[in-house]
Amino acid sequence: MSFTLRPHRIGDIGWITHRQSILYATEYGFDASFEVLIARIMADFVESFEPEREHCWIAELDGAIASQIFLVRNREKPGVAKLRLLSVEHSARGLGLGRTLVRECIAFARLAGYEKVELWTQDFLLPARKLYQDAGFTLVKFWPNHSFGRDMVSEIWELDLHSC
Repeated sequence: MSFTLRPHRIGDIGWITHRQSILYATEYGFDASFEVLIARIMADFVESFEPEREHCWIAELDGAIASQIFLVRNREKPGVAKLRLLSVEHSARGLGLGRTLVRECIAFARLAGYEKVELWTQDFLLPARKLYQDAGFTLVKFWPNHSFGRDMVSEIWELDLHSC
């Protein structure tokens, strides 16, 4: 099965908000507060999009969205980009989409002149954590919390673009 990568277009932002919310509710028991967070992230992306510093990649299989990822600037930390909202549809897992999208983010971050890429994830998202670790990210911070209706351990991972 082959896939194509493309940037976001009209309709994708709403679709991503919907799918991320459904996916995390179904697979991990997240509540509606997660959907609110995703909607805020998406609105912020569209309202302040800087194409030379930020990007969204959509992976399609047979014309249907199968995965996506975002790279956005960290407004509080100049020189740092955030990898955000990676997810892969259940039917498309195991095809290398996640690995490809993470590589695209890192390559774009380098070209855009970022010094570092960071991401926020949860300790139970093992396949995603493995992708990040394989790409050279390092776990730099973790803390227990109660978010999205469940107890979890949040994590911050970083990739120093000058060291890899």
